Formats: sequence, structure tokens, C-alpha cells
Amino acid sequence: MRLGFLDMFLDLFFPRRCPVCDEVVMKKLAMSKLDRLNEGLACTPCLARITYLSEPICLKCGKQLETTAEYCEDCAGGGHHFDRGLALFEYQGIAGAVYRFKYKGRREYAEFFGAEISEKLGEDIRRFDPDLLIPVPIHRKRLRSRGYNQATELVKVVSRRLGIPYDDKLIKRVLATPPLKNLKLKERQNYLKKAFKIKRNDVKLNRVIIIDDIYTTGSTINAMAEELRLIGVSKIFFVALSIGKS
Repeated sequence: MRLGFLDMFLDLFFPRRCPVCDEVVMKKLAMSKLDRLNEGLACTPCLARITYLSEPICLKCGKQLETTAEYCEDCAGGGHHFDRGLALFEYQGIAGAVYRFKYKGRREYAEFFGAEISEKLGEDIRRFDPDLLIPVPIHRKRLRSRGYNQATELVKVVSRRLGIPYDDKLIKRVLATPPLKNLKLKERQNYLKKAFKIKRNDVKLNRVIIIDDIYTTGSTINAMAEELRLIGVSKIFFVALSIGKS
């Protein structure tokens, strides 16, 4: 695969940084064969250090399990509005990379993360047979300050690599909520009530996948799922880049 002039120019003046170590990735100017979907997107030594979620995982949300139980503590009691979820990494193991991707302008990480999702979870995503991929939206104020929505950047890559359409205009975040990571479950749920609104009621969908960078309690996915049910979506799945512990 030969890099175009634009790619060479960008690599020279705006070098890509490895999502794992955040150092500049030394990228060859010409590659005849890609051994992995993500070759050239991260340092080779760093690729060897990455660990992924593995069985056993919760059959509902995809969190890593420490026992032979089918569901994690969060899902055992039911109450989720989505049908099934999957994640690539346990959050603690990649928290620094997710933080830089989300808050420090490392928009280019999306290509690596999206490639990893497509490679590792692609079969499951296709098995869900979605009509559409939907990123978790952020409020317009946060979008202005951050410059991009990290979930939308992930969706664009996954959509392109797996050939599944996406729509980042279908559902909108109409309420600006405070950062949810330090809030308890009930507080998250209260803040997210009426936080989302469907903007295109004429769309007929049966199966969708919501894409986000982090899944913790499921409050955000549940709030979106409730809105999607109102327009007749019967199967709602999610795929997260990372997931917290139960």
C-alpha cells in the first residue's frame, strides 16, 4: 500500500502519535502489504502490550467476569433497555489513551481504535445485523469546546471498514449534563432524563448499534435506547471502545 502525497505531508508536519504511549509513530513511506488493519497506526512494541477483554464476559453488557456467572452484578437484576453490548478493552487498562482521545485533541486515535473494533468485534457486529450505527451525541457546547465528538470519529472508521451506514444526526443531545464519571447511578439517571431527542422521526429502523468510547453504568445507552424505542426500533445493541468494572 503506497501512501499518497497528502499522507506523507501530514506525517512529516503533523506526525501521528501512538494511542498507547503517545509517542510519534515512525511510519514507512511505502508498505507493500498490511499485516494488520492497524499497521502504522501504533508503535509495533505497543501493539504487543495491548490486552483485550476475553471470556468470560457478561452476556448482557460485555463486562469482564471474575466468576462463571452469566451476568455481571449490574445486569443481573435487569432494567436495561438495550438488548446486548460488547466492548474491546477494560477501561482501567487503557484509561490514559481514552482520556487523551477524548479531552486532549488526539483525534487521530480514532483510526486505530476504529480499526481495532472492526478487527476484533467485526464478526459480532455483523451478527447483530444492524441497519445503522449511531454515535452517542454530545451537547453542542461541548462539541464547540472540544472540536469533535470522539464517538462520531469512531463510528466513521467502523462504518467505512465494515460497510455499515451510520447517522450522527438521528438523535441529538438537547441537555448539557455535567461530567457523569464521578456521579452515582441514580444521579446519572436523573441527569440523563430527557437529555436526548430524536430529530428524524421519519426513519424506519429495526436494528441499530450505538457506539461510544466508554460504558460504565449503562445510563447513557439506556437513555438513548428509550428514545429509539419510541420510533419503533426493536433491537438495540451497543459497542464500546472500553468498559468499566461491575
